[in-house]
Amino acid sequence: MMNEDGKNRNGEAVTDGGSGSEPETALATARRQLERAASHADVDDGVVARLKHPTRVQQVSVPLRRDDGSLDVFTGFRAQHDDVRGPYKGGLRYHPEVTADECIGLSMWMTWKCAVMDLPFGGGKGGVAVDPKTLSDEERERLTRRFAEEIRNVVGPKKDVPAPDMGTGPQEMAWFMDAYSMQQGETTPGVVTGKPPVIGGSYGREEAPGRSVAIVTREAVDFYDWDIEDTTVAVQGFGSVGANAARLLDEWGAKVVAVSDVDGAIYDPDGLDTQDVEGHDERPGMVSGYDAPESLSNEELLELDVDVLIPAAIGNVITTENVDSISAEMVVEGANGPTTFAADAVLEERGIPVIPDILANAGGVTVSYFEWLQDINRRQWSLERVHEELESEMLKAWNAVREHVEERDLTWRDAAYVVALSRIGGAKETRGLWP
Repeated sequence: MMNEDGKNRNGEAVTDGGSGSEPETALATARRQLERAASHADVDDGVVARLKHPTRVQQVSVPLRRDDGSLDVFTGFRAQHDDVRGPYKGGLRYHPEVTADECIGLSMWMTWKCAVMDLPFGGGKGGVAVDPKTLSDEERERLTRRFAEEIRNVVGPKKDVPAPDMGTGPQEMAWFMDAYSMQQGETTPGVVTGKPPVIGGSYGREEAPGRSVAIVTREAVDFYDWDIEDTTVAVQGFGSVGANAARLLDEWGAKVVAVSDVDGAIYDPDGLDTQDVEGHDERPGMVSGYDAPESLSNEELLELDVDVLIPAAIGNVITTENVDSISAEMVVEGANGPTTFAADAVLEERGIPVIPDILANAGGVTVSYFEWLQDINRRQWSLERVHEELESEMLKAWNAVREHVEERDLTWRDAAYVVALSRIGGAKETRGLWP
């Protein structure tokens, strides 16, 4: 399932830190990115010091009665990084390697993402250390409802608004909302986003991250004075994010020459019919089994000589091991953390622009914000309105970042972080420190 960060799955290690070194944690990477952004932004050192640490991290035990009557106890987390601009916002994931540090690092990224989009949210992230594949539907429901109860005191429409993430989806959000509402004594749809529309979810939420990737790609193509009809695109990952991005770019005239799923890639130099290729979420195995002129591995797709490469599957796919073989003219990050810190530096040296995840795939959290507004006002928007509002918000964010790229000769990633940090820093300095 997709989260509001705009991915189907996410690698646990975020950056390799250099060839032959141990992978760096999400928290270490987030702090490194903060320090780099701070060197470009006019923000008080005290604010930067505060942003290196979360406001709080809730750790809970989540007991689960199995279908066979046995009892297991899992560990759950909710990291709340910063709420100076509004309630914490971020996904809940079910994955066996969920840790407190991972949740803190990912919550920091959500803080930056909400700020770069100028949304009135801060960053949060959480989950349960469990393999969801080992759960029956009934066990998944019981686990979700119990987890909702365990963290009920720290979430709420005005406190912290969770969303789907790796291993969770609209159904889990429905169960979470119902459990929370039962304890509150009133239906509270705004406690989570990413719900089914029938209970307060937003139309357009599922395709939003892929749609924002396509919008940002279109704007980047125009920025570099390319003709979109002459632009070739390769998309790694043909799930919710990759498929929606590829199909929209195809509709706008770009030539999508390669796509992939977990089993492999397909390639047609003349362009694929992206509407005919079913996504991995729609029909697992359809992509790699599609009748195309050539079949490739996922690794080979990354090295294709194309204008735009969109890694939209998992993290850590462009590393020091393969960065010298990247032949694309531009990288647009559809997944979270697909480019490691060290590989990013190499791409910068080679003059290959990288449009960062916190801008490109921010459509998910943006439409989550729309859903939150709809829940507060008890008034559902049409799909057309969601698309129009998303287009408007993405263009505003793009232009804010573009101005820093043009005026200060920053990379796209540095420019996005400067926009985010400046907004957060300004809010903290204005509010001050109490007492």
